[in-house]
Amino acid sequence: MEIKTISVTYHRKFNLGDYESLELGCSLWAQIDPEEDAEGATQFLYMQAKASVKEAAMPLLKTSQYQMSKYKQTAKQNAHDNLDDF
Repeated sequence: MEIKTISVTYHRKFNLGDYESLELGCSLWAQIDPEEDAEGATQFLYMQAKASVKEAAMPLLKTSQYQMSKYKQTAKQNAHDNLDDF
């Protein structure tokens, strides 16, 4: 089977507290040549989509009191930065 187009979609939903949530997503498409590595291209698109959602979410999550209190609780338990792990 010859793959010509790859599509990747990445979504995350965040609880902001007070019955509010934030859902962000990114869809990326790429056309590839039959000689290209389809699995490698898919992984690249996935990482790009995830980075895009993280970049959009970080400013909003840092202003959310609920997310920051949740982050502080898990940071004490895990002793490392969970926001960087995303």
